Order: sequence, then structure tokens, then C-alpha cells
Amino acid sequence: MTNRPEPISKDERKGRIERLRAAMQTAGAEAVLLGSTTSLAYFTGLVWHQSERLVGALVTADSLTYIAPAFEVSKIETLERLDGDIAAWDEHEDPAALTAKLLGQGKTLALDDALPFAIYSALARQIAPERLTDGGPMISGLRAVKSPAEIALMQYAMDATLEVHKRVHAMIEPGIRASDVVRFIDETHRALCGSGSTFAICSFGAATSLPHGVDDDQTYAEGDIILVDTGTIVGGYQSDMTRTYVKAEPSAEFARIWGIEREAQQAVFDAAKPGVSAETLDHAARRVIAAHGLGPDYRLPGLPHRAGHGLGMDIHEAPFIVRGNATPLQPGMCFSNEPMIVVPEKFGVRLEDIIHMGENGPIWFTTPGNGPTEPFA
Repeated sequence: MTNRPEPISKDERKGRIERLRAAMQTAGAEAVLLGSTTSLAYFTGLVWHQSERLVGALVTADSLTYIAPAFEVSKIETLERLDGDIAAWDEHEDPAALTAKLLGQGKTLALDDALPFAIYSALARQIAPERLTDGGPMISGLRAVKSPAEIALMQYAMDATLEVHKRVHAMIEPGIRASDVVRFIDETHRALCGSGSTFAICSFGAATSLPHGVDDDQTYAEGDIILVDTGTIVGGYQSDMTRTYVKAEPSAEFARIWGIEREAQQAVFDAAKPGVSAETLDHAARRVIAAHGLGPDYRLPGLPHRAGHGLGMDIHEAPFIVRGNATPLQPGMCFSNEPMIVVPEKFGVRLEDIIHMGENGPIWFTTPGNGPTEPFA
């Protein structure tokens, strides 16, 4: 593990607010309302868990105003955040009415797309619905392009998760339960980087054919196929990595599918060029899979889901590597490369590594594995 990177600075967050203001002007919105979401943390640094009470921030061309219950103001004042006024509302008052007052008559408000519908409904009763617009494309477009500081935090998190995978590979033996592995993953993440797993999936045998595993607790038997998918969070930024392998001589069928999966994963990487559309990468994976007589499209045996998803402060965010997404790839974009192959009721193979786009092409955060019995480079 390298030295832990510095957290995102206030100066960088101020720059994000200025870019948001420029995007607002282009979109014709006088303000943006951020809810208790990762976008609030992204732009202001304030981390707040969402509830039925509105805690957020109103960003205008010349102001940043936090909106919060009056009884929470003293706590918010102690938390890391950009400077800004705090507009408080008491329990019997309507925060949507307060938001409308701060916005002003006749102005357009772009909404954080992760706001709950209940908050939208309350706002629509106070502000003409035609003046409420979807701020999601504007916000996700800004968040999708990562800065060097963001990439450094993600790299640290990815390095920790890679080491966790290596230790998991070494500790799995006959008789161990999936729940034991999941607990070990969390404990090891905490030991390595101070934060536990944001999620952990451990599947054995036929359960690997279910992309997100099974609910019951499995026991590993010698020769079982193993799928482990996990990640952690460092400085607000996620890691995500999957390995599928066996710790015995692989069957011919498993070895063949593992090789096709790795070929499809490499095709995604090779197709990732600045300026190409995100969907091009999904097409590249499916061409490889179809060429081997699997699929086509979402048919099984084959690839039942998109080939990848963006990664950052959220485990799934823009850009999504899926058919129909014409978003051009840009330097700084980060996304998973995981064109899983599912053989129903037998097994699945998912090899997942994360890419970040450089000026001249894709860069691996972690290097893919070598083979069905060698999950690490």
C-alpha cells in the first residue's frame, strides 16, 4: 500500500461549485437544489444521511445556502463543508416553502436527481412544476470526469481491495462458509484502509451463475468455482473488483468460458478511446462473446447485463457502459469492465477491473488476472 492520498481540498470543491454555476447558466437554471446525497458531499463536502427531513444546499449564481432543520444547525456547523449561510426550518414548517422563498418568484430550479420523490412533490406544491427541472444530466456530467485527486483516492481504495482479494484467495479452504469469507473481507478492508466493505459477495459453485449471489450461507467444497466481488471506500471514493477462479484443476468448460470472459474484458479495454461512445465498449464485449457461439445480445449462456458502470463516490454512476449510451468517453472518466458470462445453473464468470481514461487511452487501476487458477497478475 502506498501512502494514503490527501482528501479532496476545499479549493477543489470551490472549483466544482463554479463549474456547476457555469453549467446552470448553460441549462437555463437559476439555481440547483442538492439533497442529502453524494452530490451534496461532492460539491460542498457536507456528508449527511438522507431522511424524511430535507437537508441540502441551494446553489445560485452568487450564493451557497444550506437548508436544514433548526435543531440540526449546531451539528452542521461542526462538520466539514464549504462556507455558506444556513437557512433553518422548524419542525412545524415546510422546507419546500423555505426553498421557494430562497429561490424567488419565476425562477427555474434544477433538482438533484437523487432527491426523494416526496421532496419533489412538496416542492411542486410550492413552485410551479414547469420551473422544476432535472439537474441529473448536469450534475452527472460534472461528476463523471474525475480529477487527479479523485483518481488517487480511487487508486488507494483499489489497491486495498486487490490486497483483500489476494488474502481471501489464500484463506479459502474446504468447509469455510461464505459468511466467514464476507466477514474476513470486511475485517481486512478495515485493517488496510480504515473503512470496511461497502459490499461483499462470495459465491461457490452453481451460485456463481447468479450475478449478485444467493441469500443463503454456502459452504465451500474442494474444486468449487469461487466468485468474490467486493469494494471499500476511501475519502468518499469507491473501489470495486471481482475475481472468479478455482483452486483445483479447472474443468475444460470452465477454462473455456474463463478465457472467453477475459477476451471480452480485453476487448472492452481496447475499445476504450477518448471520444468513442460508451455503448461501443458494450458492443465490443458482445462481439467477442457471440463469436464464440454464446448469446447473442442478452441471451444465455452469455452476457445478461451491461458491460460496466461508472465508479466514483457512488458504486454505480455515469458513465454506464451499455447499449444506447452515446456519451463520448473523456479523460478522467472511470468505469468498471465486467462483461460477465453466465452459464445457467452451472456457473458464471465475472472478471471485473476498473478503468480510468487517460489523455491517450484507457488505464487499468488493477491488472486483470492470468487464468482460471491464477486470478492475479
